[in-house]
Amino acid sequence: MQLNYRKFGDNGSVIVILHGFLGSLDNWLSIAKILSENHQVYIVDQRNHGRSPHEPEMDYWHLADDLLDFLLQHQISRVTLLGHSMGGKTAMLFALHHPDMVQQLIVVDIAPVNYQGGHEYILDAMMSLKINSFQHRHEVEAALRKSIHSEAILQFILKNLGRNEEGEFYWKPNLSVLSQKYRNLMIFPDTSSQYIGSTLFIKGGISDYVNVLHQPAYRKYFPRLILIEVEGAGHWVQAEKPAEFLSILLSNLEG
Repeated sequence: MQLNYRKFGDNGSVIVILHGFLGSLDNWLSIAKILSENHQVYIVDQRNHGRSPHEPEMDYWHLADDLLDFLLQHQISRVTLLGHSMGGKTAMLFALHHPDMVQQLIVVDIAPVNYQGGHEYILDAMMSLKINSFQHRHEVEAALRKSIHSEAILQFILKNLGRNEEGEFYWKPNLSVLSQKYRNLMIFPDTSSQYIGSTLFIKGGISDYVNVLHQPAYRKYFPRLILIEVEGAGHWVQAEKPAEFLSILLSNLEG
């Protein structure tokens, strides 16, 4: 697997950042650039997202294996993993099964539990469009707005819009596979492993993705965890409260 990535910084310990569902490395550019003042920072498109390969399999075991391939390809033997949502689950599973490679684990607004879902209407809205028939971005935006009423989610989804060499629009993610394998991404694989290294969970204060009912699960897997809540932030903590999020990162990064 050859994942698409960008690297910032040449000195210091290595940080790899993993985006969430329907995200891409572009979501983390500004934070990566700031962190690169003291670290080597890689932002990565996970499979079936961004500019990384489209593959028929999509579950956390494959995503964790992709991450292992990436680290070995770049001769990275020790890493701080920072993952949001789907990327957080990838990072957690990797840390549980390759603990010697993980210096620190940082998980943003997701727990190692099974979720019911909630993205289906977004996938349906994106797949319902004959995307290459549109001429202008605002036309795509207007079409999606009929189904996606949250402005923040709408603008987030539009970041997945690309143009090919002929000038036609296309969706960067592999929507057919993401739709088919969606339930795989809502679960957290059953494992008896444990990561006893430094673990930081950053939760959005008004997000329901991490709640008190999840405490037994994440304390079972990550006994050294610290949980920090960002007041007023929803699920996309890093986008909604960037200054507060960055302050927490800089105060808690090790190495």
